[in-house]
Amino acid sequence: MQQDLSVLTDALLTAATKAGADAADALASEGRAMQIGVRNGALEETERSEGLDLGLRVLVGQRQACVSASDMSDRTITEMAERAVAMALEAPEDPYIGLADPGQLATKRDADGLERADPGAEPEAASLQEDARRAEAAALAFDGISQVESASASYGATRVHLAATNGFSGGYARTDRSVVCVAITGEGTDMERDYSYDSRIFQSDLKSPEEIGREAAERTLSRAGAKQPPTGAYPVLYDERISSGLIGHLLSASNGSSIARGSSWLRDALGTEVLPKGLSITEDPHRKRTSASRYFDAEGLPTQKRAIVEDGVLMGWTLDLANARKLGMDSTANAARGPSAPPSPSLTNVDLTQGPLSRAELMAKMGTGLLVTSMMGSSINPTTGDYSRGASGFWVENGEIAYPVNECTIAGNLLEMLKTLVPANDAKAHLSRRVPSLLVEGLTLAGA
Repeated sequence: MQQDLSVLTDALLTAATKAGADAADALASEGRAMQIGVRNGALEETERSEGLDLGLRVLVGQRQACVSASDMSDRTITEMAERAVAMALEAPEDPYIGLADPGQLATKRDADGLERADPGAEPEAASLQEDARRAEAAALAFDGISQVESASASYGATRVHLAATNGFSGGYARTDRSVVCVAITGEGTDMERDYSYDSRIFQSDLKSPEEIGREAAERTLSRAGAKQPPTGAYPVLYDERISSGLIGHLLSASNGSSIARGSSWLRDALGTEVLPKGLSITEDPHRKRTSASRYFDAEGLPTQKRAIVEDGVLMGWTLDLANARKLGMDSTANAARGPSAPPSPSLTNVDLTQGPLSRAELMAKMGTGLLVTSMMGSSINPTTGDYSRGASGFWVENGEIAYPVNECTIAGNLLEMLKTLVPANDAKAHLSRRVPSLLVEGLTLAGA
């Protein structure tokens, strides 16, 4: 029988008030997850987890503290509240903390209409095992695939409820379903690998295991015989699979917590051009069938569509209440939190303007350069934007793939790199971050 999470959050708030808190908010989440892996057609691993997490934040004057627990007994709830208040009394004062005013709170306090949870029954373990087996078999059917490193299928379901002493009380459910396959070709030092996966809210939207296994095999075989590219300054085409990471650096640098600390390479860029004219980055928290969608944030504020970058110009920071107060601004309703920490700014669904060309057409436009399909490691200077990452992919000559490459490093400065972006038109519609393949000019490659 499912717990009524609102009863638990109400009990936490009552206990906090009784213990001496001036204000409080509480989070209760209940989840279950299952993952099945196979090897050579046989069951290799089974993982199942179920749990309940409680989180309580109390405010005593301008001091706050957070505690969490996984036990819902009355005794634990009372002890959580008493401990949190005692911790808050010892904490330093923070003039910027505080709950939202009641008049600021969202009126829609569920996820109805967002389609964040599949109403169908939880899949049986045998069904997950069969999906993983089919993906593995599809990959092994290709000549040249020496082994499948891993093939697995998983399912997760979570319910969350948030409540606060300012009168907010709301919650939602979410589910996810995924299949992943990692294939290997070659042996020893000539070994190469690649993968394919799909993750969806609804089982009916998920790619077939055969398609996932086939993609993993084809991508892996295309990497056979990889070598280092030449060293020099070349254009780089970021494949759609990894291009969102490049935009993610901009989104991270425009996070209000970094701006408030003065530790962002975008700290002086508000109102200036950070992308080429014509490109925009938009956040839309109300997109259907997308895992990050929500009508309210972790402080109970109503979410809404907004422009982060418009026509190339940086329009604003991503803010929760505390960081907004530090900067003399209004919250953008982007607060997120877990059971054991206070709210902090976090994005929901993001779209980068797509271009008119396909990835193949962008590659032809690039002429000679590097197509990156995988990245590893990261050296990003948060205050200057200096950028250096390990990469692998394919060397392109005369607009066509010449050979696979590995063991190279690409470097540049994000402020300069982002102003040269040319987007393709291949962003995947179901992803929370819809970013197409991106062509970047003038990066430095360190290879052979």
